[in-house]
Amino acid sequence: MEANGLGPQGFPELKNDTFLRAAWGEDTDYTPVWCMRQAGRYLPEFRETRAAQDFFSTCRSPEACCELTLQPLRRFPLDAAIIFSDILVVPQALGMEVTMVPGKGPCFPEPLREERDLERLRDPAAVVSELAYVFQAITLTRQRLAGRVPLIGFAGAPWTLMTYMIEGGSSSTMAQAKRWLYQRPKASHQLLRILTDALVPYLVGQVVAGAQALQLFESHAGHLGPQLFNKFALPYIRDVAKRVKAMLQEAGLAPVPMIVFAKDGHFALEELAQAGYEVVGLDWTVAPQKARERVGKNVTLQGNLDPCALYAPEEEIGRLVQQMLDDFGPQRYIANLGHGLYPDMDPEHVGAFVDAVHKYSRALRQN
Repeated sequence: MEANGLGPQGFPELKNDTFLRAAWGEDTDYTPVWCMRQAGRYLPEFRETRAAQDFFSTCRSPEACCELTLQPLRRFPLDAAIIFSDILVVPQALGMEVTMVPGKGPCFPEPLREERDLERLRDPAAVVSELAYVFQAITLTRQRLAGRVPLIGFAGAPWTLMTYMIEGGSSSTMAQAKRWLYQRPKASHQLLRILTDALVPYLVGQVVAGAQALQLFESHAGHLGPQLFNKFALPYIRDVAKRVKAMLQEAGLAPVPMIVFAKDGHFALEELAQAGYEVVGLDWTVAPQKARERVGKNVTLQGNLDPCALYAPEEEIGRLVQQMLDDFGPQRYIANLGHGLYPDMDPEHVGAFVDAVHKYSRALRQN
């Protein structure tokens, strides 16, 4: 530690590294916890900060992103912060128009329809300069966190980004994106490669800016069966990890733990555990003990309480957390939900979840 309390990049020294230690597979005194979408509409202060601005303008304001990232930490003793941003800033940076329609979600007015539409995309090398605002938000937030907890950066995985770019928004079947996989496999791989080439320097840039861990969201894994997943998702998930790590090393930067969260990707757990990530995130459809048997001892697991469990009374939340921690075991584990927090959830219940994890995981270690 440097004498002035500043770390190697001139950031304040980290005071609580429990989350990072669990991610690296080191022993911890208690189970660290954070929540996907912890900076979200369930917090009245989030709704207030966001009210005045359109969604992507907020994403482009480092000051706003920093404030939204810090809000949940003022309320709850979370063990990590995750930068407020969106996975769709990458397709935007590649030149696609994306708007956020209130009540409907993301909308691409001109989705990719034909193979030749790929020519409209910018050079993936240009993405980093387009996304400087994310890096500024990370640096600002890392300063303002004052070493309280680590800051997580993130991005969407190639297949998940591809689905939005082709579907033009959310879809229950992903039929248009999957049509590409079956009818235009070559163009699909070309698009997935473009996205990978954009994601690698983007994730490295987040670390340079101050991110201390990275999460890759493969939110639409469940629409692919094992064969399509192994062909069109997994190779790029692996490639992202391998190339990010190599690039950090070439730049002389310390490695950061990487998390892969493939929602509904339970059919690929073994493969994900060997894809080059320190942590594998689980959704609530996976039994923790079975997951542990399948992934082995060399990765940390993260998850996986059903977010809807937070609708239960607080005592019941405590009981469900206890069960979850018993099932996962005390080490190589980061507590989280199996998906993001929903907008109508009660902040008090989020607090009950966080407190239960801390309290029960400490008790577990004493016995």
